[in-house]
Amino acid sequence: MNSTNPTNTTDFDIVVDTGEQKVCLLGPYGVKRIEEEVRQLVKQKQVLPVLVGSGTKEILHTVLEAWSGPVAIVDKEEKILVQTKVFEEFGQKKNIFWVREYNASRALKKLTAWQMDHGGHPFYPLIIPAYLRIDPKYYKQVVSFLKASQQFNFWERVRYKKFANDQPRILLITSKYFLMGEVIAACKRLGIPHYLLQLEDQKLGCEKFVKDFLQAVVEFKPDFVFTINHLGVDREGILVELLERLELPLASWFVDNPHLILYMYNNLTSPWTTIFTWDADNIEELKKKGFERVYYLPLASDIFRFRPGIASKDNRWQSDISFVGNSMVAKVRSKLKKIASFQGLLNGYHKVARAFLESKKRSVNLLLKLEFPHLYKEWQRLPDIEKKLEFEAMVTWEATRIYRKLCVKEILPFSPLIVGDKGWQETFGSNDWQWHPELNYYRDLPQFYPCSKINFNCTSAQMKGAVNQRVFDVPATGSFLLTDYRYQIEDLFVPEKEVVFYRDVGEIGEMVRFYLARPEKREKIARAAYLRVKKDHTYEKRIQFLCNKMKEIYK
Repeated sequence: MNSTNPTNTTDFDIVVDTGEQKVCLLGPYGVKRIEEEVRQLVKQKQVLPVLVGSGTKEILHTVLEAWSGPVAIVDKEEKILVQTKVFEEFGQKKNIFWVREYNASRALKKLTAWQMDHGGHPFYPLIIPAYLRIDPKYYKQVVSFLKASQQFNFWERVRYKKFANDQPRILLITSKYFLMGEVIAACKRLGIPHYLLQLEDQKLGCEKFVKDFLQAVVEFKPDFVFTINHLGVDREGILVELLERLELPLASWFVDNPHLILYMYNNLTSPWTTIFTWDADNIEELKKKGFERVYYLPLASDIFRFRPGIASKDNRWQSDISFVGNSMVAKVRSKLKKIASFQGLLNGYHKVARAFLESKKRSVNLLLKLEFPHLYKEWQRLPDIEKKLEFEAMVTWEATRIYRKLCVKEILPFSPLIVGDKGWQETFGSNDWQWHPELNYYRDLPQFYPCSKINFNCTSAQMKGAVNQRVFDVPATGSFLLTDYRYQIEDLFVPEKEVVFYRDVGEIGEMVRFYLARPEKREKIARAAYLRVKKDHTYEKRIQFLCNKMKEIYK
């Protein structure tokens, strides 16, 4: 039955056809439930009613007669709206804010903006039961968000003074990413108050993340939020906009190529977002993307984990020269499988990888556009952003595979110990060298580096000017490092006194021979490098710099 009497709510249920099923919008108990919720709504002060589903015209008449303020309606069911004619009658009402987004994250973003435009008052959800059955995933996500906001009265409780103390309070969005453990340890040693928010689902609309995030902000009152590689920042920009409205700064430390991470994101630029990057070459590129504040923050070492005097007694680890790293063989193959159907690109990827290795350009798609226009057109035809990134990653990994093979081949005459995946056995066969399976970064490498007279290093192809983790960790153990030249290394260590590097693959053999024959020189350089790391390149130094910069900007 479809009643026209707005005052008698017991008779205005309606059966609608979604195309997949016929549904009673209110059901036998739904009418009474809506009646009770409307009666409770009238008793509220400074709330923002949100209907989850528009229901029937009579429902809206009842709500609007009881409530004269602004009302939001979340309803994406076009077929139902046509049958109920609700939008036809109420679509132009000035006090109704319609949210008809098919994407739940975008719907929540619109609700947040509407909330802040109306004083930031808590939501008051009015739930039409059938909608939770029509699309459970979508509407339950919306309801979770609304209830979390209602529970914490979020906006009124987060207006507190930031950076009031000497050391800031940091809300860490944590994950299993290996550097977060070092960051947490550094915070503890520096006496920096911090709150760990474990990320299990990167979507802001996830019920647990919403509740945990809001509760952490309300109870811990952080001065800023910290993440690595934008982890936890959703693609639609909900978290960035939320933080902006809170006037709560975000510090994101990129320790991987930001291009491959930010490529898939929208609406991330904000005056409340500050980017730190391990590669100084990223600064201008990130500023061109619209980020106002970008700072150089190189990697470092945990000198309490990587330290002298803990060399392993395992004879299998003893060597004149060793290399630790992935061959990239399996990684490249995994990417090849994912774009196997795009034969036009596959036929030319190896040539592009060699060109990327030799080029100063840091973006594969820019290299394609300028030097391989025919392949660039093929790349543009890929069906989505994910596939485009798969190809870019594959080219980058293939370039790294080629480079590492060339470099490591030069140390084979010295019977090296190569630690990594089985791809090395495929690459070099069973010649006069030793292979060891991959070692655990935290448990094994601090004891492994001191077992080699020379620790050999060659950087990934994507890092045109930056240095990698090994440049800090090997000296931290008091061990000797021979690495490839990257211009940023000269700002971190004194060449020839604290670090030695080869500029060309052809120099490697001669340098290995030279330093193997001069243990006193190796020891002197290793000692100087250790002192430099201890003085300037610890995670405590990095985190303190980041905290000082955030305080300088946002206090």
